[in-house]
Amino acid sequence: MKTRVEKLVCALLLIIATSACSSTQSLQEYYVDNANNPNFLSVDLPVSLLNMEKADLTEDQREALGSLKKLNILAFKITKDNLSEFQKEKALINSILKNGKFTELMKMNTSFGKASVRYLGDDEAIDEVVIYGDSDDKGFMLVRVLGKNMSPAKLVQFMKAVEKSDYKGEGLGEIGNFLKG
Repeated sequence: MKTRVEKLVCALLLIIATSACSSTQSLQEYYVDNANNPNFLSVDLPVSLLNMEKADLTEDQREALGSLKKLNILAFKITKDNLSEFQKEKALINSILKNGKFTELMKMNTSFGKASVRYLGDDEAIDEVVIYGDSDDKGFMLVRVLGKNMSPAKLVQFMKAVEKSDYKGEGLGEIGNFLKG
């Protein structure tokens, strides 16, 4: 009888511990939950869309390109009708990004607005980079760069190569228009 009570107590503690750990929404869950929301633009892009395979890349840049898998882009465009939802969604994203799983790499001011770059993984092997930018008059954009064992130093070199390339945002569709407008 005593072992039965002990097992029941252990089972209850396990259930409580499991439910407490899952109370914070993950960034991936946030993407999935809002992919069909009419206030959001959602695009998943393969890295091959960048057409960098034929570019003049160094060995480190090619290695960085090989570690990238895809980009998930989620953008919220402000209209006069959704300003309160924008504030709510912006606060929710900030709470997800500040939950301790992400390491902040840098903050910056851009022509679009304020932005930050964070990552999941360790300094030697990053599995996900998150770029988040917001503007109180345009909206916000989240970009998840997914890969395997991405090297921060090599990613910086790769980003420099992308800047020098002739890529003009082909294939971005509405997201490209969102960035321009």
